[in-house]
Amino acid sequence: MTGIVSSVRQQQERRDYQRINVSVPGRYMLEDKREFPCRTIDFSPTGVSVAAPVRGRVGERVVIYLDYIGRIEGNIVRHTLFGFALGLILPGNKREKIADQLTWLLNRESLEKADRRHDRLVLNLRHCILQLEDGREHLVKLDNVSISGAAIVTELRLPIKTKVRLGSMRGYIIRHFDKGMAVEFDAQIPIEQFNEDLRL
Repeated sequence: MTGIVSSVRQQQERRDYQRINVSVPGRYMLEDKREFPCRTIDFSPTGVSVAAPVRGRVGERVVIYLDYIGRIEGNIVRHTLFGFALGLILPGNKREKIADQLTWLLNRESLEKADRRHDRLVLNLRHCILQLEDGREHLVKLDNVSISGAAIVTELRLPIKTKVRLGSMRGYIIRHFDKGMAVEFDAQIPIEQFNEDLRL
């Protein structure tokens, strides 16, 4: 009876967690200690499907190290067209942590897609004031703007991570390029305000 209750509970837990499509790179190790690169296809706190060059055998214990997630392990439950599906063996607290990490990854992918959709928007008002922490101001030209940052044309070469204010947007320098520098904003520009008439 205890075994039946345990099995029912496990099935219920599997239904409680939604499997999401998320691509995360990593490496996996088979029981014979061979390691290969992999990438997740879909993922939930109870199972993961990965694209993998070597499938292993059904029932084999596999350890996977994934970017952003860390170490997970489980048994191969079936082979797929691109690799295999793994039933995860995780304690309850680790399962909840994985659920939180997957939510974060899903939100991260959504933000990146939104950012790419609006990348390199050229504003009608091309000039802006770049203010340093000591109060000095420089007139710079906006090469392009996204919801999360801007590329500015200027002869200035501030150190990476220097805090600045570009118009009304606070941020910091993240890289240099031939014509100037790139600024990442501390907070994203709301999508509904993002258009060519935007004034930073």
